[in-house]
Amino acid sequence: MAYTKRRYDKEEFARRGDHRFENEVRPQLKADDEGKFAAIDIESGAFEIEADELEACDRLRARVPAAQIWMVRIGAHYVHRFGGRERRGAP
Repeated sequence: MAYTKRRYDKEEFARRGDHRFENEVRPQLKADDEGKFAAIDIESGAFEIEADELEACDRLRARVPAAQIWMVRIGAHYVHRFGGRERRGAP
């Protein structure tokens, strides 16, 4: 797989990605998209939605080879969660 160099700093990348998601992708989502991944090119606004994040990226790169991809898990505040969590009621 070819590597695409990031052309924006982290803050600008995140700002553009969040903006594209909220204004262009979210209005087109369906109820069954919950939990899927959205791979969004922050420059063109092109996006792909798939249950598998790599498949979403591969399909987007097939359309936009130099895509600057921002990943979102639809309906979540994160793409992946690291670490454990406490169970309620556990000692």
